[in-house]
Order: sequence, then C-alpha cells, then structure tokens
Amino acid sequence: MNWLHFVSWFFGGTLLSNALPHLTSGVKGEPFQTPFANPPGEGLSSSTVNVLWGFLNLVGSYALVCHVGDFDLRRMQDALALALGMLTMGPFAARHFGRFHDGRIIERS
Repeated sequence: MNWLHFVSWFFGGTLLSNALPHLTSGVKGEPFQTPFANPPGEGLSSSTVNVLWGFLNLVGSYALVCHVGDFDLRRMQDALALALGMLTMGPFAARHFGRFHDGRIIERS
C-alpha cells in the first residue's frame, strides 16, 4: 500500500470534518466564519457562502478519499486514516470557533 494514499485519506477526513459546520450553518440560514469573511476566518459570511464553502470541502474530501488509491471503509487502516483526519480537524475547529461563541450555545432574542 502506498503511504501517500493514507496521507490523502487523512486530508480527506479533515475536509469532511470542516464541511460539516459550514453546511449545517448554511442550511439553517445562519452566518458563520469562512476564509472569505472580513477578517478572514473570523468575520461572518452569509449562509449561502457557507453552503458553497461546505460543499466545496465535501467535493474535495470525496476526491481525496474516493479517487486516490483503493479506499475501503471496512479496512481498519483506511478508516483510521480518515478518522484521524476528522479527529485532527474537529478539536482545532472547536477551539478556533469557540473563541467567537464562548464554546457555548448562544441565545437569540
């Protein structure tokens, strides 16, 4: 097995993990931080931008996981590479976005 496949699947996992908050916020109609906001990564982007950004991350994840090597979710080492990518991005995103939301649910009036 080529080790570069595992690297690709790891980064596919990071993109998949990054797609989730953007798609979720976007389809809920809520603004969320994106690299296109002002300042980048800190300001809020529209829900439409978030849906598009989340979808782009999803497409990138699909390309890295399904079109590089022979990924099989039933093979432990393949699934582990994807899961480690998701697990790496998840806490990073939680810390980054938690700064803006105090790590808690914000009440809306």
